Amino acid sequence: MRVPVLPLRRRAAVTAALAAALLVPASATAAAPSDPGQPGTGAGVDAAGSGTLPIRGLDLDALTIPELQARMDDGSLTAVQLTTAYLARIAAVNDDLGAVLSINPEALRDAAASDRARQRNQARGPLEGIPILLKDNVDTEQLPTTAGSRALLDSRPDDAEITRRLRDAGAIVLGKANLSEWANFRGEASSSGWSGVGGQTANPYVLDRNPCGSSSGSGAGVAASLAQVAIGTETDGSIVCPAGANGVVGLKPTLGLVSRTGIVPISAEQDTAGPMARHAVDAALMLEVLAGADDADAATAEIPADLATDFADLDLDALEGARIGVWTLTAEQAAAVDDRTEEVFAAAVKQIEAAGATAVPVQLAYQEEIGAGEFPALLAEFKRDLNAYLAATPGDHPKDLAGIIEFNEQDPVELAYFGQELLEQAQATTVPEEDAAIRETRNRIRDLARASIDEVLAQGAGPEDDLDAIVGLTNTPAWQTRYEYLDGEADAFVYATSTPAAVAGYPNISVPAGFAGIRDSLPIGVSFFGARWDDAQLLDIAADFEDQAAAREAPGYLPTVGSDPQPDNPEPAT
Repeated sequence: MRVPVLPLRRRAAVTAALAAALLVPASATAAAPSDPGQPGTGAGVDAAGSGTLPIRGLDLDALTIPELQARMDDGSLTAVQLTTAYLARIAAVNDDLGAVLSINPEALRDAAASDRARQRNQARGPLEGIPILLKDNVDTEQLPTTAGSRALLDSRPDDAEITRRLRDAGAIVLGKANLSEWANFRGEASSSGWSGVGGQTANPYVLDRNPCGSSSGSGAGVAASLAQVAIGTETDGSIVCPAGANGVVGLKPTLGLVSRTGIVPISAEQDTAGPMARHAVDAALMLEVLAGADDADAATAEIPADLATDFADLDLDALEGARIGVWTLTAEQAAAVDDRTEEVFAAAVKQIEAAGATAVPVQLAYQEEIGAGEFPALLAEFKRDLNAYLAATPGDHPKDLAGIIEFNEQDPVELAYFGQELLEQAQATTVPEEDAAIRETRNRIRDLARASIDEVLAQGAGPEDDLDAIVGLTNTPAWQTRYEYLDGEADAFVYATSTPAAVAGYPNISVPAGFAGIRDSLPIGVSFFGARWDDAQLLDIAADFEDQAAAREAPGYLPTVGSDPQPDNPEPAT
């Protein structure tokens, strides 16, 4: 069954003309009407949504997938009850949070089918009965895939390969998570978490603060217990940054470990989907389901034949005896990063040492060269890969990037808050197959990014000197959400460590480490990254750190904590 998409969040109108332009067909299925393109008001969550919803005395925020499976196995909980509880959470919280863009009308039917399978002792996999959200650049047959763009409201895709894998493992697709439109690859001064279809996603810890990165709805939705787990995607920072900013675990896998077939692209050279969860064990269980070869995605053919994929067999003593490189801040970076955030990072390093690891200060080389080459390469790759996706996706929508740009120019919502400069710059490029300079740039920055990590991991002449992983600061406190055309500024992005692993195609996982910002109200994460295909080892290290630090706290949905100074040069994560 296919249904039109209808965003769930109500938003106050900025102008009567804009509000009229945002009407959605009445035939759509959802909990309430909405004004999708509007920024959120940050008015606050009502009492019904002020905390996690208990079911039979259980707290959704604290429960892990193994605990839920045990309860469903013993009959004290059903998939229908669990799915209903998450749908109730969405109804209670999402008006102010804007994390969920659309609801799967077949979610409860799928949950009932899951319960029947379990009753027959035919549970299909480790996610049987577990409600999940898909970022709305991941195809599913039951809903359009919009990438947040109103131009794709009439897309009619089939399931992505990872959607099929999740369903085959028994997962219940609750719906689609909002995202930064076109995965934050549209405007030079975009606002993370805003899309023309879904409006603005808020940070559940402080509602006028930004959720960061393009997987904003996935991160905020999981943090607010609107689903047990979610799928995010990353080109550079858009899993790990929203994980850090929303106080959850986010894993960007090794490029090629997870299929990208059926996912709206930025670049096949860096894109990957990955799990976002409140608990490391849940992320690991999701990766077990997602990982594997796909004939339609050539990158997955490079998965080593002997690669162990029992990712959820976690070693909570992984830090004992490990050697961890600590990517220290330069003097210039330390001047930009607030002192309290630096204290959180320093405390995280001490926790790593207290768990039995040796911390080794490191710096990663070649970062300026990598950064200088990444953007021009992505522009040309985006044009190539998006055109291929649009042309292959059924539905009444523009079939190439030029058509998207033209649609936006005519639409009353799409360009209301910031522009589409990146789309226009990408359209002006020559695709990599016809541009030797772009191909050379991509090969060079990939080699440099891999060397920047590999050279640091290999610390000495013998293996006893090698590092097991590198840890860096994921994020600084979330900034107040602003819009270029309304406020004269947009994302106040300060610092990240995502680029080396993103360009190298190496794994990177962010874990909650503490809180900073005004009144210590905003989550801070740390990122562990390492060598290609070392996803299992990084999950072990992340899970051990999570266990040692116990830093995560449920969000409080504060309306505001006041204003921070804004830096001059925003660099939104994609």
